[in-house]
Amino acid sequence: MKRMSTGEVILNGFFYVILALLIVICVYPIWYVIVASVSDGTYVNSGALILLPVNMKFTAYEYAFSQKQLWVGYGNTIIYTLGGTLFGLAISLPCGYALSRRDMEGRGLIMGLITFTMYFNGGLIPTYIVCSALHLTNTRLLLIFLGSVTAYNIILIRTFCSSSIPDELREAAFIDGCSNTRFFFMFVIPLSKAIIAVISLYIAVAHWNNYYNALVYTTDASLQPLQLYLRHLLLMTTGTESIMESDANAEVLRLVQTVRYAVIVLSALPIMCLYPFLQKYFVQGVMIGSIKG
Repeated sequence: MKRMSTGEVILNGFFYVILALLIVICVYPIWYVIVASVSDGTYVNSGALILLPVNMKFTAYEYAFSQKQLWVGYGNTIIYTLGGTLFGLAISLPCGYALSRRDMEGRGLIMGLITFTMYFNGGLIPTYIVCSALHLTNTRLLLIFLGSVTAYNIILIRTFCSSSIPDELREAAFIDGCSNTRFFFMFVIPLSKAIIAVISLYIAVAHWNNYYNALVYTTDASLQPLQLYLRHLLLMTTGTESIMESDANAEVLRLVQTVRYAVIVLSALPIMCLYPFLQKYFVQGVMIGSIKG
């Protein structure tokens, strides 16, 4: 094993210090939210909480679990995330694969139109008018459809299929009598697990974190996702009249800040648990096709 020079040791040490600082910058906010959610609200509100929980209690979680709108929002978010992910994959995968085929007529024009939408769109008001004319406002379908299909995801799938699905495989399958549809389901999808995992994560995270579409296109509280409920908590003033409809006392006043942190933890936990299972596909799915050699 080659011995490192003094300069290399110093350089490596510098990189480790930078890496440690980046880890602290990324991890500490998450740690603080978790610690604040189980600490006494008095210390959280006063800014005395720094690293470890103070007077640990789970009152904030108990209060959050008692709120009906939290569970309604959780259920809606799960529906929108699962539905939007399935819908997005059902549209993006065939589209991306078709655009990767060199024998597809007009694929350059279609790709140009799709790329155009990455830079220009009709804006909020025309979109709202179209959705209203289609009677999609105040419906679950609208929140599932919006944002599920993006030009960026289609381009990723197109690039992946261009580099990972060889023409020779398709030609051999066609010689054996395989149709386009059968080839897509029997060969393309099994060979595209990496990019499917990546696109699924992209769409799922976008839907899970989205509150703006529900804010603009819905007025029915029973349709609102968890993130919109979290937004209401974050925008509440110290008066907190809206959160204390049934229990306006000093204890709840101290709980306001910790309830916010508790709901943040509850809303982020599913995605944080899902990501490690998809991480092994993440780099592979994004990077395949990015380098031509």
